[in-house]
Amino acid sequence: MATTVTSSHEPEISEKNIATHGIDIEKSPSNEPQEKDEESDGTTFKQNGVKGIEATTSVWDYKTLWLMFCLLYLVSFSDKLLMSIQSNLNPYITSSFEEHGLTPTVSIAATILSGVLQMPIAKILDVWGRVEGFIVLIFINVLGNIIKCTCQNMFAYAAGHTIYWAGHIGLLYVIDIMLADMTTLRNRIIIYGLNGTPLIATTFAGPKIAELFYERVNFRWAFGAFIIILVAFCIPVIMVLLWHRRKAYKQGLLVKESSGRTWYQSVWYYTIQLDALGLLLCMVGWALLLLPFNLASSAGKGWKNASMIAMEIIGFFTLVAWVVWEKYFAPIQMLPFRYLKDRTIIGACLLYGIMFCSIFCWDSYYYSYLQVAHDLDISTAGYVLNSFSLASAILSPSSELLSDTPTSVALLVMCQVFNGIGTGIWASCAQLGIMASVDHQQIAICLALFGLFGSIGAALGYAIAGALWVNILPAALIRELPEGSKDLWSEIFSSLVIQQQWPVGDPIRDAIIRAYADVQRKMVIAGSALVPLMVICIIMFKNTNVRKLEEEKGKQTKGAVF
Repeated sequence: MATTVTSSHEPEISEKNIATHGIDIEKSPSNEPQEKDEESDGTTFKQNGVKGIEATTSVWDYKTLWLMFCLLYLVSFSDKLLMSIQSNLNPYITSSFEEHGLTPTVSIAATILSGVLQMPIAKILDVWGRVEGFIVLIFINVLGNIIKCTCQNMFAYAAGHTIYWAGHIGLLYVIDIMLADMTTLRNRIIIYGLNGTPLIATTFAGPKIAELFYERVNFRWAFGAFIIILVAFCIPVIMVLLWHRRKAYKQGLLVKESSGRTWYQSVWYYTIQLDALGLLLCMVGWALLLLPFNLASSAGKGWKNASMIAMEIIGFFTLVAWVVWEKYFAPIQMLPFRYLKDRTIIGACLLYGIMFCSIFCWDSYYYSYLQVAHDLDISTAGYVLNSFSLASAILSPSSELLSDTPTSVALLVMCQVFNGIGTGIWASCAQLGIMASVDHQQIAICLALFGLFGSIGAALGYAIAGALWVNILPAALIRELPEGSKDLWSEIFSSLVIQQQWPVGDPIRDAIIRAYADVQRKMVIAGSALVPLMVICIIMFKNTNVRKLEEEKGKQTKGAVF
């Protein structure tokens, strides 16, 4: 049977004081300074969204717990299947607009946006609730897919993909938060692992479905079909959460009270609760710091353009201002500042960021490389690429140095599996280390910070790959193409379809393969160079005994949990 917890036992903040005088939770009644995430009685301060989910899960029984896990599993399955399909279609979509070279560029802006948006999403989950955040992200996901369905040029597709990717990453993030709400720290990674098993199916199903859409229908219907599928799987999750929240209200675990605030007091209240200034500084700072990596290749004079340098400088000082605000001035901090000094949190975030940077240095064009250099079809190339996700981690990107053109496909798969095993283990341990370092109130924002660093790393990896591709491949094509066909380099560079129109063995196709091998090897070397930094990040972790931690401090979550 589920245990119950009444919200009357939870510490409260005076909304009147927040609305009219700001907020004074930093000081106890005796005016002694105290941590901003604690109440005057020493208990952990929790915002309404966290209280709401604790009350909701407290009325669950174990049947509801398993039902919720199964429903979230279906949402994860459908979302990851669409991700697999679109990643296999993406080079063909960019090629249809004659912009194959922009394949990773499309992902840079999307990755940056999805990373910085996790911070406000985390605050929405904590302040308003899990259901509200879930609904918002479904809407964003669907909106992005609608734009991709109807796009008529590269700009519209890139915009749609950026919006979709923000919804996709955010939706998986919210699912992780919900699973954290449903589990003890000791068993959390096991449940996370079970929720990740859709990759076993999507590894094989995604590339084949992508091939069928490309050959028999079109890429637009791939996105259109999954709008319907995803929404159909998300609606039951929303209904279960709303039903049990209503049940918690009926049992008196949650109480609806009139705030008594005027509209402008409400605006001020939520501005404080969401740490709006801190979120704005964080988002703008990271966006300005990272976007030049995307824009420099297309801007006149590249990095010599003054606007690129200006964005970097302004972005850096904006992030400094963010740190100062959070440290000294924020009434409710985005994250209690002491956690930003925790070596496990710092090491885990840096590990995740560097790991993704390493991966995307060599992975950004790897799908195209498999099709051109190894003459694989859409589905087979997708199987090889997705074997990384199937194994889920990294022995080292250096194993990819074996992936030159004479290498067998079996060896390529083996390299991908080795990479997958390592990164999966490192990512899981880093995520658990972060959650073991904080209370339930801080889990959402800490995982958002973790995800932000992953997005930053991925964006840098995409940028490095894009820079290598743009600066090396054209010259390599001109060098390798036979005399009399060198003027074809621009046309070949622009489209994956054109690159495959000559059969293997033809002098032009063999020249393209040699050019691909040259740039791919340099990408792998760039990714491999980052591996020692990952080892240093791991050394920073504290050796936390999770079982002993829960015995001493109690469980982070309440109610019927795994």
